[in-house]
Amino acid sequence: MKSNFSFISAMIGLLWAASLLGQESLLQSGPMVGYGDMREVLLWVQTKQAATVHFRYFEAGNNSERFETSKTTTQKSTAFTAKLIADQVQPGKKYQYELYINGKKVDRPYPLRFQTQALWQYRTDPPAFKIAVGSCMYINDTPYDRPGEPYGGDYEVLTSLAGHKPDVMLWLGDNTYLREPDWYTRTGIFYRYTHTRSLPELQPLLGATHHYAIWDDHEFGPNDSDRSFGMKAVTLEAFQNFWGNPYYGVDGKPGVTFSFEWADAQFFMLDNRYYRTPNDRKTGHRTMLGEHQFQWLIDALTASHATFKFIAIGGQVLSPFIGFEKYSIYAEERDRLLKAIEMEGIRGVIFLSGDIHRTEVTKMQRRGTYPLYEITSSPLTAGTYPPENNDANYLRVPDTAVNARNFVIMEFSGPRRDRVVKVSCYTKDNTQQWTLAIKATDLR
Repeated sequence: MKSNFSFISAMIGLLWAASLLGQESLLQSGPMVGYGDMREVLLWVQTKQAATVHFRYFEAGNNSERFETSKTTTQKSTAFTAKLIADQVQPGKKYQYELYINGKKVDRPYPLRFQTQALWQYRTDPPAFKIAVGSCMYINDTPYDRPGEPYGGDYEVLTSLAGHKPDVMLWLGDNTYLREPDWYTRTGIFYRYTHTRSLPELQPLLGATHHYAIWDDHEFGPNDSDRSFGMKAVTLEAFQNFWGNPYYGVDGKPGVTFSFEWADAQFFMLDNRYYRTPNDRKTGHRTMLGEHQFQWLIDALTASHATFKFIAIGGQVLSPFIGFEKYSIYAEERDRLLKAIEMEGIRGVIFLSGDIHRTEVTKMQRRGTYPLYEITSSPLTAGTYPPENNDANYLRVPDTAVNARNFVIMEFSGPRRDRVVKVSCYTKDNTQQWTLAIKATDLR
């Protein structure tokens, strides 16, 4: 009788373990932390087939009071992705969370955590925080890659980045690379997003950092693509399914434009593709942003009270070199933007960009007002390009060009009236290449 009981207990244990393993095998990628504010946080996950998913979360160090998101069933029409909101949170707290698939907890071999933003206004100085910045993440896929040496590599750069434990990760475009077989079908586009998002080295970063993203040409469409790309509504749909921004586009206009605040910094995340005039078009009004997005940006900058105002866009803005998809090839609109920042008396502006497959800092001196900085961070895992002989960016800050896979960390600190952001560049093995301190008092 005793042996029968032991046998039955063993079988029940095996079935229970198999059930847990079965749910883990349904996980395709994630979980990922999306936007975070004082009263809610977005959590994202992708399964391999239709499954019911939800999250449980609790304040770090106190799992006696546990909360749950709602439940949803993933569907093939959205690549089995799900977005759920943790809305039983309080400002300025750190939380741990757990993923459940079909009612079973799915353990991950790395921390799953998120945070809510602090309620510091009218109470204390802004908190210190850390932002990671990167662009151009190419993940090799042999059947669909071009022949020759693989274009992607050094995926350990993502492990080094995650080791800094940033509060926020900003993805500045070319976050995935659509290939020729992907461009013109929904199947191909969603496959490519899934393949990139499933990289093992990426998962710990997804699970413990808040992510915000814009796009550039390679996840929008073919190389150097513009508003003429016929599948842009589908690539926008894919982008919305795979990222957790607070919203997409302004005033009902399609695109990836949005803004968010983190402590005393505000980020204006721009769409440089959906309304972009073809680079080589000779007639008609030339624009990168489109008039509606342009006016929204100036309005939002003027209304902002943030200490630092970051304008994030896929391609370089301040480089004087004309070519390589820089804003300089839309000189009239670029000059109009810079003039508007000056005429409106907008303080604290810093540009963020990617695209060029090297990292550098550009500094533009302006008569009678503060200098403009641009931090260009590229690439994460894509190929690297050295400064071209004809890339005459004479505004590049000396010794800031990095021709290796890398990322940038921005650390914010100091009292309300004397804030500083320390910007540092690191390569794949976490070696610091340069560091630069920008004081808020120097941007007034």
